[in-house]
Amino acid sequence: MEENNTKRSKKIIIIVGIALVVIIAAVVTTLYIINKDQNKPEEVLNAYIDCLKNKDYEGMYALISDSTKERVDKDTYIARNKNIFEGIEATNIEISNVSSNIDRKASNYSVSYNMSFDTLAGNLAYSYTMTFDRQDDNKYYINWYSNLIFPSLDENEKVRVYSVAGARGDILDRNGKVLATNGDDGQREYPYGEAAAHLVGYIRGITAEELEAHKGEGYTESSLIGKTGLELAFEDRLRGKNGSGIKIVDADENIVESIAETDVEDGEDIKTTIDINLQENIFDEFDGDNGFSIAMNPKTGEVLAMVSFPSYDTNNFITGFTDEEWNKLSNDTNTPMFTRYESTWAPGSSFKPVTGAVGLTTDSFTEDENFGTSGLSWQKDSSWGDYKITTLTSYSGAANLRNALIYSDNIYFAKAALKIGAETLAEQLTKIGFNKSVDFPISMTASQYSDSDSFSSEVQLADSGYGQGKVLVNPLHMASIYSAFVNDGNMIKPIIEYNGETEYLVENAFTKKAADEIRNDLVQVVDNNNGTGHAAKISGVTIAGKTGTAELKASKDENGEELGWFNTIVVSDEEDEQLLTINMVENVENRGGSHYLLPKVRNIIQDYLD
Repeated sequence: MEENNTKRSKKIIIIVGIALVVIIAAVVTTLYIINKDQNKPEEVLNAYIDCLKNKDYEGMYALISDSTKERVDKDTYIARNKNIFEGIEATNIEISNVSSNIDRKASNYSVSYNMSFDTLAGNLAYSYTMTFDRQDDNKYYINWYSNLIFPSLDENEKVRVYSVAGARGDILDRNGKVLATNGDDGQREYPYGEAAAHLVGYIRGITAEELEAHKGEGYTESSLIGKTGLELAFEDRLRGKNGSGIKIVDADENIVESIAETDVEDGEDIKTTIDINLQENIFDEFDGDNGFSIAMNPKTGEVLAMVSFPSYDTNNFITGFTDEEWNKLSNDTNTPMFTRYESTWAPGSSFKPVTGAVGLTTDSFTEDENFGTSGLSWQKDSSWGDYKITTLTSYSGAANLRNALIYSDNIYFAKAALKIGAETLAEQLTKIGFNKSVDFPISMTASQYSDSDSFSSEVQLADSGYGQGKVLVNPLHMASIYSAFVNDGNMIKPIIEYNGETEYLVENAFTKKAADEIRNDLVQVVDNNNGTGHAAKISGVTIAGKTGTAELKASKDENGEELGWFNTIVVSDEEDEQLLTINMVENVENRGGSHYLLPKVRNIIQDYLD
């Protein structure tokens, strides 16, 4: 009997145990079914903020409660949030210090958090409380009110954004003459028009691409921005910073609260090294030509003038073009909007002093070494086939460096390049800045000695010695190279801001001995009656100069365009006489080649010294 009771008891315990397991499983299953689709209010908050960051206002609307949707229709909700958050340019939205509070009896759930964000009027940070409804689908939804935008914002109030433009700074020449300024109507004015168009540049309305590139810098869709020249180079300092404000106003536009504001800041005036009188003189002298001229103080690196011609009037970009005016300008085959001195060009014989300086610096030859007379055409040997290097003038003296520069002997400098050797010449040209853009506020194309990292043939190397082959030189870089001839072999760094620090672009570009020799030889190019630059001689003034005529053609057997160069340095110890010029004119064929430039450059130098 007792044994039966014991068995019965065990059976009951087992049955009860099984029942409890079933009940527990049922409860767990029920709870899982109840909670499987339930979200957490904190998750809803995070999803809402993510939508706000991504400007997904429809996604935000999907997270608000039905009771809210009865008060606020979708279009109104989206418009209010979009207009306010985008109007104040809210970015970098972040939340922190999230804490939860639940009232189970009232079935209320709220989340407190801090939110910070950047705006056009500075950073803002507030504390918020977000409440939720749990709806029939067992999920939490946000009870939205306007105080989730700004805590003090009521439903019948609006947010207003205002902006006060900061004045753009002036651009001045070295003597304080205004190159760019703001007129009485606030429009930009360029007093020197065509003479300084490429140099000063112009401003225009910002593009969508520029707005994206300058995101977070205070630009708006209505901003003006520097497009070219100094207006572009000094944009960050010239532009004024707008004063901005965010206010809450009532239905009658009365200010209820000032949320944030920043002070207006006018842009900085930029004083340049430019001498606008010299700039105008150069422009007038080359009126009607295509080309460029750069003037620089070779001792300080101060750029005195940068002229590209032909030109255009930058004021038209402010006042506007008629269709006829714009078509005429943009279709002009002389490309007046092309800033020629920013590009690179075949230098022709104006490159010969560089070859000579490299040869002397590397001890590849001496200044007195006689390379031997070769007549008017020459080739190294029969391996060159039919290709011969030609020169224009024969002379009876020794084929040494000085005579080669005076008579501009192509054959001498072809031989010089071969003596230097391809590897050494490439190494030395790289050392003095080839294949590297000049460090300058206005972007310059890098000079090159080849279209690869080496000379492809012996003929190319020989042609490069007298500035042909694949050699292309940027004018500002050329000015720095030539400055070494009066700076003991150091290349001055060009500067365009007044009172800028004088420094060398390349120290020891050439040896002092080499630089002095080249300078003295270039003086003879002008002083000597047989020198190619003799027509530029000015009584009582010592000028070192080099002419150059670059041929732009596929082969020596055809006629092609010619570029005429004339580079000069006034050799003087007087501070107010320091002047280096780099000058080039296109299409000088049938106009005397480089000799076309001599009287023009002579006039420029004479006017400057007077």
